[in-house]
Amino acid sequence: MDDHIRFDPEALTLHLLDQRLLPDQEVHVSCRTVQDVIAALQNMVVRGAPAIGVTAAWGCALAAAGAGNGPDWRDRLETGLETLARARPTAVNLRWAVDRLRGLWRARRDADQPALLALFLDEARRMQEEDVAACKALGRFGADCLQDGDSVLTHCNAGALATAGYGTALGVIRAAVEQGKRIRVIADETRPFLQGARLTAWELARDNIPVRVACDNACALLMQKGLVQRVVVGADRIAANGDAANKIGTLGVAILARHFGIPFYVAAPLSTIDPAAANGAAIPIEERPAGEVTHMGGRRICPESVPVYNFAFDVTPAALIAGIITERGVLRPPLGPAIAHILASCREV
Repeated sequence: MDDHIRFDPEALTLHLLDQRLLPDQEVHVSCRTVQDVIAALQNMVVRGAPAIGVTAAWGCALAAAGAGNGPDWRDRLETGLETLARARPTAVNLRWAVDRLRGLWRARRDADQPALLALFLDEARRMQEEDVAACKALGRFGADCLQDGDSVLTHCNAGALATAGYGTALGVIRAAVEQGKRIRVIADETRPFLQGARLTAWELARDNIPVRVACDNACALLMQKGLVQRVVVGADRIAANGDAANKIGTLGVAILARHFGIPFYVAAPLSTIDPAAANGAAIPIEERPAGEVTHMGGRRICPESVPVYNFAFDVTPAALIAGIITERGVLRPPLGPAIAHILASCREV
């Protein structure tokens, strides 16, 4: 799957596969302005930290295209970029992508609007290609963490749909299968948005990788019965000490995995690490509309008078993580020093 994020440079239009309609319909949403991109991010047309970052990069290009060429085009562009960077708070790849393109602009403040647009388009294309390459690299490293015959549990969707292609957690599974290992997958349904039931199962079924969907609250029983040998999940932000934010419910899976002695891995590109966040307490947790919990399939399932919690993410402490699988290798505990070392080595390159 490599066409769910597609940019048409002639029409200056970003086409995004609408993940809200999967698995029943494959419909693309067309974004022609930075406001369209922001709406797509906030309404979950596209989700998953790396995919959010790549989408944001193309959004920066659309912001440049829509800034015009009047005397105040730079002010309009800056406003558009900052609004885009604030579209969703938890996934660090969003601001990372905007800041990367903003950094190019600061290095070329003398560039006019057409030149800056061309620069942004080239960089967004490069970032999309880099993300696919990173996923394939981390997949190869992560495949060594899985054994032939393993049943792997994953939570939410960290597949091709959550990235520019191939996937992080599902990239690990795909790479292991490509090595000839017999891997089975259990996909948590992942309430309330059902990314596991709708998206992970859809991706793996298309790839003919054996997958079963399980209710989120079946996790403990599955582990108790010996039906899970590994857990591999993605991440939306990883703190400097290794604490990892991922879809709500991941923390519970990690706690259960520790209880049953099952290795729990996080798969994410280095761009998902936020060295400015000392630990998980510094990671902002997005709260989403109550309707995602109170309604299912357009039908209310909760009494009208009852409020709900709808935190979109939780944070798994580094102490519960067996390793963070990246495109530069698997980071092992103690994760804080391992993260500091890998980021320092990247800066030296």
